[in-house]
Amino acid sequence: MEVITTHINADFDCLGAMIGAKKLYPQAEMVFPGAQERSLRDFFLRSAVYAYDFKRPRDIDLDAVTRLILVDVRQSDRIGIFGELADRPNVDIHIYDHHPSGQADLKGSLEVIELVGATVTVLCHLFMERGITLNPEEATMMMLGLYEDTGNLLFGSTTIRDYQAAAYLLGRGANLNEVSDFLTQELTVEQISLLHDLIDNRTVLNIGGIEVSMSHGSTDQYVGDLAVLAHKLKDMESLEALVVAVRMGERIFMVGRSRRAEVDVGKILEEFGGGGHPSAAAAAVRDMTLVQVLEKLPMVLQKLVRPQADARDLMTTPVKQVTVDATIAEVRGLLTRYNLNAMPVMDKGRVVGIITRQIADKSAHHGLENLPVAEFMNSDFSTVDPKASIENLQRLIVEENQRMVPVIENDHLIGAITRTDLLRHLVSGSDAELGAEGGMAAGRKGPTPKKRHLARLIQNQLPKDISRMLRTMGEVGDDLGVAIFAVGGFVRDLLLHQENLDIDIVVEGDGIAFAAEFARRIGCRIRSHRKFGTAVIVFPDEFKVDVASTRMEYYLEPGALPTVEHASIRLDLYRRDFTINTLALALNRPRFGELLDYFGGQKDLREKAVRVLHNLSFIEDPTRVFRAIRFEQRLGFQIGQQTLHLLRSAIRMGFLDKVGGPRVLNELIIIFKETDPIPAIARMADLDLLKYIHPALTWTQQDRLHFEGARQALHWYDLLFTGEPCHRWLVYFLCLVTELDRDALVGIADRLGVSPRFRSVLAEERDEGHRVLQMMARRTGRDRELRPSELYGWLNHLSTEILLYLLGISGEEEVKRLISRYFTHLKAVSIVLNGNDLERLGLRPGPLFKKILKGLLAARLDGKVVSRDDEIAWVRKQYLS
Repeated sequence: MEVITTHINADFDCLGAMIGAKKLYPQAEMVFPGAQERSLRDFFLRSAVYAYDFKRPRDIDLDAVTRLILVDVRQSDRIGIFGELADRPNVDIHIYDHHPSGQADLKGSLEVIELVGATVTVLCHLFMERGITLNPEEATMMMLGLYEDTGNLLFGSTTIRDYQAAAYLLGRGANLNEVSDFLTQELTVEQISLLHDLIDNRTVLNIGGIEVSMSHGSTDQYVGDLAVLAHKLKDMESLEALVVAVRMGERIFMVGRSRRAEVDVGKILEEFGGGGHPSAAAAAVRDMTLVQVLEKLPMVLQKLVRPQADARDLMTTPVKQVTVDATIAEVRGLLTRYNLNAMPVMDKGRVVGIITRQIADKSAHHGLENLPVAEFMNSDFSTVDPKASIENLQRLIVEENQRMVPVIENDHLIGAITRTDLLRHLVSGSDAELGAEGGMAAGRKGPTPKKRHLARLIQNQLPKDISRMLRTMGEVGDDLGVAIFAVGGFVRDLLLHQENLDIDIVVEGDGIAFAAEFARRIGCRIRSHRKFGTAVIVFPDEFKVDVASTRMEYYLEPGALPTVEHASIRLDLYRRDFTINTLALALNRPRFGELLDYFGGQKDLREKAVRVLHNLSFIEDPTRVFRAIRFEQRLGFQIGQQTLHLLRSAIRMGFLDKVGGPRVLNELIIIFKETDPIPAIARMADLDLLKYIHPALTWTQQDRLHFEGARQALHWYDLLFTGEPCHRWLVYFLCLVTELDRDALVGIADRLGVSPRFRSVLAEERDEGHRVLQMMARRTGRDRELRPSELYGWLNHLSTEILLYLLGISGEEEVKRLISRYFTHLKAVSIVLNGNDLERLGLRPGPLFKKILKGLLAARLDGKVVSRDDEIAWVRKQYLS
């Protein structure tokens, strides 16, 4: 016998999951092991669920059970009499659940467990994968479970897979009116009384600045839907975190709800034998009184609630500084170079003052640039240790108007906190990042969402070996005492649910030393570049990961290559091009999966906007103009209004003229390597950028047709799987310059620094390709079919790129057919005989051999010879008869 069951005090997720499991185990009996929540009992009375023939526990012969299917539970003490089966070797256990492991003691031969909002979601995705169908009644019951456990898809624990499951159920006929009717019910008299007690008994425990509300109640009878009452209390009082404990008869029922990352109610209620998600959890306590629970709860909270940030969490490190004998002119240069508003002044390793941009500028205005900073620095300042509270920092910065607070540990400067750092914390809260300024570096202002942890997304979206690799990197970083982060496009595309395994790792420390240690442990090899502090980890299967030390860049003049210095992760991210590329994932064990968002990257991802970090971005590196267009078109985003204004200004003021040709070519190549580069080229034309390649370049409808033809040709070539490489970018580049003459192309090649390897393709070979194309066009429509050897002779000396270019720009279907015929039937044709064979036939080596072999190839192409013997016979007939 097979039995499908769930936990006692079952809710709608239990019902929906049991109905779903029945689709997988049609012969199994469905049994509730104990009581149900009141709303579920009402559903049984008012619906046709009785038709599904649920059994009672007493109807089941435990000795006859061979398989136990558990849904929404993994604890033997929560499944009633079926807990007796857990240790029986003849009972096969299958588990479907959505809760973290916690104190689960049951293991199954089959376990399907996902950290999603509801167990129903787990089953829906199985149905989608296997093509299992539901009727509308089944879909409605499963939707009830999904909506209840995810709070109508609004709880913080809700995932994208829950929304996909809801869409699937809706498509199977789930009745949302019924779902609304059963989930929205009036409170009973008993529930109203208990809610009144919970309101009166609420107290607040402050743990390091985090407020956790606790409440309790007592009743001699069971009152259902305690979770509903907890939600109402949380919403009525606008609570961030709440734990309630209610005695009902001889048992204590607990419910936890949290909106704060620091308050993981799942772990908190594990201490009482329960569990759940970080944002929602429950427990049923048997062996303690209500008084004992209320005595234990504050101690558990003190142990498990992570306190708010202190000075170490807010500070910027390392700190840019000046010595006491530096001049005001030197200080102004450093403040401008690093985009800072204040710097500590050092003397023999000690902080002796603080100099601000305002004071430095005023001193220079009065002609005092050559005087030492010691004459004007603020020497009346306070410092803090790394454990200083936010309140203390707020007093110093806000009330005492101190622009910068040095953080001192063991008489050494280890960091600094500015007004920006404090503002970021106060505006967004301790569990959020402000998308404004990077530490002591200015940026675009605006709050971003609360700090996110993406461990679940990493687990669900990435291949298992990549997920393991990232965790191992964090562990190696822990052992070396350095912070490890994944950064850039990999993180951006992870959030966009787009595949991208081009992984960049940065290390707050020695990146090469980290790469070497990781490679030693895993059995990889590395290629390092000591000059740049970078390395490439090469895995046995040739998969590569780039590693670099965190660094910052500044530009000595517009368009120049940047000067690089070591810096913190915050400043490392600030040097990047656009906000959407400034996201970072912490990989060290204590913070694994934590998303760092200092500059509003998440907000811009949601708004589908490409924005620079600061107003001089395109001035410092004008090639970002091309990158802005590339990301805009690839992601389907829009360049932000202010960013577009800055981009147009940089173009208008001629800053692109200062960029070396090879850098421009590199950006073009990257654009041409996009899956579809046409939108990006059209956007470049719209912004008048094509003139930087050549003044005569235009973008017409004919150009678009050429590009579209080339895209189709390249796609067709990919499907041939010839194994021969093709430089895709070169095909598109040829399309772009189709109308330019040879002299113009030579000029472009000179300006862009095109390598000699491709110069001949752009000039001589392109001209030859155009000549051949004209010849082929003239031959189409004639009575005599072009011999294969003639076609081979026309095309064989042209590169693959030129041939695909011709295939793309030709408007003649017959010409396209001929070129495709060359690729598919002629290009790989070869002869068997060689010079040695000709000697054995009695021919003397010399120029004649080349003529013979050429004629022999033509004969094979034209089908006159098909074997080695045919080739020998042909040679004898032509030259030996």
